[in-house]
Amino acid sequence: MSKKPAPQSHRSPKRPEKGAPKNARPSLPASAFLPTTRAEADARGWGQLDFVYVSGDAYVDHPSFGSAIITRVLESHGYKVGFIAQPDWNDPESVAVFGEPRLGFLVSAGNMDSMVNHYTVNKKRRHDDAYTPGGKGGARPNHAAVVYSNLIRRTFKETPIILGGIEASLRRLAHYDYWSDSLKRSILLDSGADLISYGMGERSIVEIADALAAGLSVSDLTFIDGTVFRTRSLEHVVDYEMLHGWEEVSGDKRAFAESFATQYRASDPVCGSRLVETYPHGVYVVQNPPAAPLTQNEMDAVYRLPYARTWHPSYDEAGGVPALSEVKFSLTSCRGCFGECAFCALTFHQGRIVTGRSHESLLDEARVMTADPEFKGYIHDVGGPTANFRGPACAKQRTRGACTDRRCLGTKPCPAMKADHRDYTGLLRKLRKLPGVKKVFVRSGIRFDYVMADPDPDRTFLRELVEHHVSGQLRVAPEHVSDTVLAAMGKPPRAVYDAFCGAFEEINRETGKKQFVVPYLMSSHPGSTLAEAIELAEYVRDMGFNPEQVQDFYPTPSTISTCMYYTGLDPLTMEPIYVPKTPHEKALQRALIQYRNPDNYDLVREALTKAGRTDLIGWDKQCLIRPIRPKKRDADGGAPKGKGRGNKGRASSSNGKNAKGRASSERSRGAGGATPKSQRQGKPPKANGRKGGIRKGR
Repeated sequence: MSKKPAPQSHRSPKRPEKGAPKNARPSLPASAFLPTTRAEADARGWGQLDFVYVSGDAYVDHPSFGSAIITRVLESHGYKVGFIAQPDWNDPESVAVFGEPRLGFLVSAGNMDSMVNHYTVNKKRRHDDAYTPGGKGGARPNHAAVVYSNLIRRTFKETPIILGGIEASLRRLAHYDYWSDSLKRSILLDSGADLISYGMGERSIVEIADALAAGLSVSDLTFIDGTVFRTRSLEHVVDYEMLHGWEEVSGDKRAFAESFATQYRASDPVCGSRLVETYPHGVYVVQNPPAAPLTQNEMDAVYRLPYARTWHPSYDEAGGVPALSEVKFSLTSCRGCFGECAFCALTFHQGRIVTGRSHESLLDEARVMTADPEFKGYIHDVGGPTANFRGPACAKQRTRGACTDRRCLGTKPCPAMKADHRDYTGLLRKLRKLPGVKKVFVRSGIRFDYVMADPDPDRTFLRELVEHHVSGQLRVAPEHVSDTVLAAMGKPPRAVYDAFCGAFEEINRETGKKQFVVPYLMSSHPGSTLAEAIELAEYVRDMGFNPEQVQDFYPTPSTISTCMYYTGLDPLTMEPIYVPKTPHEKALQRALIQYRNPDNYDLVREALTKAGRTDLIGWDKQCLIRPIRPKKRDADGGAPKGKGRGNKGRASSSNGKNAKGRASSERSRGAGGATPKSQRQGKPPKANGRKGGIRKGR
């Protein structure tokens, strides 16, 4: 089943603010939504429903939520669909609200993987959940798709169960589970479900519904692209490629890496093959080729469906669903991604072939936004997995598929790739001319290497981005600066990022603007030893950037990087790769990036000593830390007492000001560390990411 993953889905998710303002919008009646209770179904005159959708998220009828898209698509094809949001997983009655559906249950953990939703990369439990009313955690179980499916099966023994959403999609075959540090079988086996609809599922879910409505048994649905089924006989399965079996991959990491590489290369809808994975006791799990991506007209039609575009009114008292605030005034302009970052699952889920919505469709949706009483004139984003991708990377992708032996971008752009921003630039121009629109932001992330590959000598897109679509800071994702680590990530070399920052700074200077590039940085990615982590720390030092947050690599299911993490092999080359695994080593690498934080002093010193880089411990301006441990800060957050640097014995008052009335150092520079000299002298920081740096992190 379809879902639109959040941007930067490879990292711990950007979590919306806790809670939401009460009465944030005029409450819509329940009749504007699909039924959530038996009484609401009865009010429509519906006896037995065709499908019941069970979701780990609260019910938000907005096209950024996969549950809304799938249920509205089925409704548009004449099917009666009820919605059960966040049922009590200890009570079978909670999934029996509508009784037995005529055709089946549709089950999704929600817009996020339930384990990523619940745990940080350090496996600490999160206390909030942006997809739950009021932002409260604990409303869904771990491995929600498995738990819900088993709960349904306890009551409805024969009713078809179809899994969808990103949790099921990325666990469709044997996969590494970071939270248990073990391999897990296909989710189809552990859940007891009949089918998985993987990837963007509008096509497959309609085919499934039509086949069931025609009287076919769910066990006969072995022919639908974009699905996974289990069987005890391969007699009727044709043109398949046999993967290493469960017993082999669970006992041999190299076999798992080889199997994953085969799956990855088969993820194209044009040239992808049918895959078979064997399990004990004569069980086979069969993955059909991916479903074809929607055409532009089909995608436009999906976004024209009558979404209520808000949360169900039953959540008003709790303050609504916080996740909506991130997307309510944003536009999804495309699907698919040929960027292929190794740590990102979007390629495996949405595919490499990009489809863009038409300008007319996006303008129509924007006009609907401007009529909303809460709209203040700002479109928060126009993008998708990568904002500045609007179509296939090259002309052959739609007819011959994406290449299996090369990346479109990666460390070097493919010569066949067509880097062209004219369509996207034209779209942004039209949007910002709409009545009622003050500003159109681009926040879902751009590929700076794609920008630099554009042959336009005037850099029209970058110039318009600077002039119209950035507010102070442009966040981009170089992730690292070591070319060794960048190659493992599938990212361009550092020189490309430096060139982009230089071009960004030049255009800002020409236009009289003072805007800055803020980089996302990742620690502990496969390929990063302490030497590469120190290289990143030195880069942070040189640009004066004090990152307040650093993302540790998070091994989520079905990414190349996660396969590296588990096996110690690059599955695309089968070459060994270094993997920082222990919590202590990860802490060392993270501390190096935040070396200015006094709390990290011992870790940084240990890392520099282990790496033989004690030359970076000293009083020279190139050193990361001093030979003497910094003094602890006062309890009120002021500067350390005594003769520490920048203190000179002045006491901090309780309001954060020193004896002369100036803001204390902690307030003026943020928690990250020392204020760059240029800022102390009243000069703006450099914008190129190489000198001067940025005042704050992300």
